[in-house]
Amino acid sequence: MPEPFDIVTPETIREGRATDAYFERTVETLDHAGKNPHVVAEVTADQFPTASFEVFAGIADAARLLAGRSIDVDALAEGRLFDGGPVMSIEGPYLDFARLETALLGFLSQASGMATNALRARRVAPDASLLSFGARHVHPSIAAVVERSALLGGFDGFSHVAAGELLDREASGTMPHALVIAFGKGNQEEAWTAFDEAVADSVPRITLCDTYSDEVDEVLRAADALGENLDSVRIDTTGSRRGDIRHIIREVRWELDARGREDVEVFVSGGLDPDALRELRDVAAGFGVGGYVSNADPVDFALDIVAIDGEPAAKRGKLSGKKQVYRTDDGGHHVALADTDSEGEPLLEPLLRDGELVREFDLDAATDRARADAAAVDFA
Repeated sequence: MPEPFDIVTPETIREGRATDAYFERTVETLDHAGKNPHVVAEVTADQFPTASFEVFAGIADAARLLAGRSIDVDALAEGRLFDGGPVMSIEGPYLDFARLETALLGFLSQASGMATNALRARRVAPDASLLSFGARHVHPSIAAVVERSALLGGFDGFSHVAAGELLDREASGTMPHALVIAFGKGNQEEAWTAFDEAVADSVPRITLCDTYSDEVDEVLRAADALGENLDSVRIDTTGSRRGDIRHIIREVRWELDARGREDVEVFVSGGLDPDALRELRDVAAGFGVGGYVSNADPVDFALDIVAIDGEPAAKRGKLSGKKQVYRTDDGGHHVALADTDSEGEPLLEPLLRDGELVREFDLDAATDRARADAAAVDFA
């Protein structure tokens, strides 16, 4: 038998063993004392609105984790933007979910951070084609989380094959430098032509044009080699050799146009962030964005008890009492106690009732929601 990877299994997560040790001690202590209080616990990043919005993601995995337990859960919709107050509220016997806190926060925190950066990239380059190239920067067991988060933020596609199978989306991509190098220096045309002959007709012909020589030289050689079959060229020049990348892309575009190849688009990848996208969005048709999304800082969520046996209760620094959050007409985010009247659209909606899932998940709808919400709150 091959040695197993260092991966916590889905069964371990569902059973509540993917937890911090002090939750195990908490359960032991409460069992010993014969206590299992009925609580309301809320997931929050900030107590009050901050005007610094983030995208709520990871809710589908969170729902799978919490399902089947004697609890009620309300939560924001996937793709909703928030800047304070609870994003999720759990009500029920504390011991039914105490061990799940570590995994629950992990599901929500990392996905929300990645989706937030993906949306930020999309807002900077609204008309460009955006592909997620970041799966190589994370543990392969969460590649689908990366790619789903990128799609939620508005990306057009991603590169990871297994993630595509899981998400029922076809992976996209071009070609690596390794393919060109395998044919030897000076033989780039052989590599590009072999690719054109080998892959399915449905695969766009996007040639990598910066392996050995000047980018303009390789681009024009690719255009000659593939002729009308060439859809796009990719420039992935490393930062150490890049120079003025905007000037390089403009020169590539100019020389293609001068030869009547306006149909060939220019695709750029390699260490791109919103500043780079902003600089290049008017000279390139598409971008491959990697670490900016996959390496995003997780949202600093916490889960805190805010009511116990029907009475407000919270630790210092946390707001007691069950709450509701609202989107106001001016795009604001308002937090109020759940049993009070407040203006605006209530955002915490039923997710589980007595452990049964009462909501469907639609990634395309969530993406549309994030885009609309970003416009409403002027997200940047």
